[in-house]
Amino acid sequence: MGKKELCKIAVDAMGGDAPEEIIKGAMDAVRERDDIFCYLVGKEDYIKETISQYAFDQSRVEIIDAKEEISCDESPVMAIKKKKDSSMVVALNLVKEKKADAVISAGSSGAVLVGGQFIVGRIKGIERSPLATLMPTVKGATLILDVGANVDARSNHLVQFAQIGSLYMKHIMKVENPKVAIVNIGTEEAKGNALVKETYPLLKDCADINFVGSIEARDIHQGEVDVIVAEAFVGNVILKLSEGLSKTMVGVIKEGLMSNLKSKIGAALALPALKKTLKKFDATEYGGAPLLGLNGLVVKVHGSAKAKEMKNAMFQCVSFKEEKMNEKMMELLS
Repeated sequence: MGKKELCKIAVDAMGGDAPEEIIKGAMDAVRERDDIFCYLVGKEDYIKETISQYAFDQSRVEIIDAKEEISCDESPVMAIKKKKDSSMVVALNLVKEKKADAVISAGSSGAVLVGGQFIVGRIKGIERSPLATLMPTVKGATLILDVGANVDARSNHLVQFAQIGSLYMKHIMKVENPKVAIVNIGTEEAKGNALVKETYPLLKDCADINFVGSIEARDIHQGEVDVIVAEAFVGNVILKLSEGLSKTMVGVIKEGLMSNLKSKIGAALALPALKKTLKKFDATEYGGAPLLGLNGLVVKVHGSAKAKEMKNAMFQCVSFKEEKMNEKMMELLS
């Protein structure tokens, strides 16, 4: 049996609020799988000191020194242009130069989006690269795109998002004939703003997808559809509201369970089932948000990402390479 081909992943080790968590997650992934090669990009001394506490296959980890960092309060365009020695730009260039298959960053979302588009570049025929995220539902997960990259998308862009999203769900999440819907203020075909009304018939006529109509935001977590398309303003509002509500609800449940002795006893009995239920709605189980349609994979993880989210994002990159997703997108466009 032949040796497994390595998936080479460039990690922006200095991005995000907790670089030590990013590095830990990357090392966990290298330890758990033997088909990952990791470039840790950032301040060499800091990375060396941080990884010294972990046991791992040193032949599959390489540190690349980058002395600058891009902060969230900088102009994304200016930062990408001027900070050539930043951990993010150096990592993105590894993908551009085909030394790495993918890059993962917890850094500035704007800089990741700009860097992905202008350094890695779009696949020929991709008009806009959508940022996609898997949103937990009662039936598994739904891919929603775009959630941040294209706030002024046109109808033809949304159709392409639907095509790309369908490919992703079919090959990465193993959903046969994924159901596609467009976010709307009602399920009737005549409803919606100008963009939705223009896009709906185009999705209906698209032979590459299984379009099932409109979906209202309140129904997303029921998991009745597999791919949801929206322009980035709407998609991002849905994502942030969902994340905020989830965090609030967990806090409220914990507070209620700890409010008195009876509730604490009940909490102790219910804890195993509660943990299992909450895990189903933990988005970090799926990794990060991929910027799709580029010449290499770019994945954005939360700025506050913990090691688990980072590790799962690494596994996500392996699946993307194994399934030859870029080749499949090129085939779709041809």
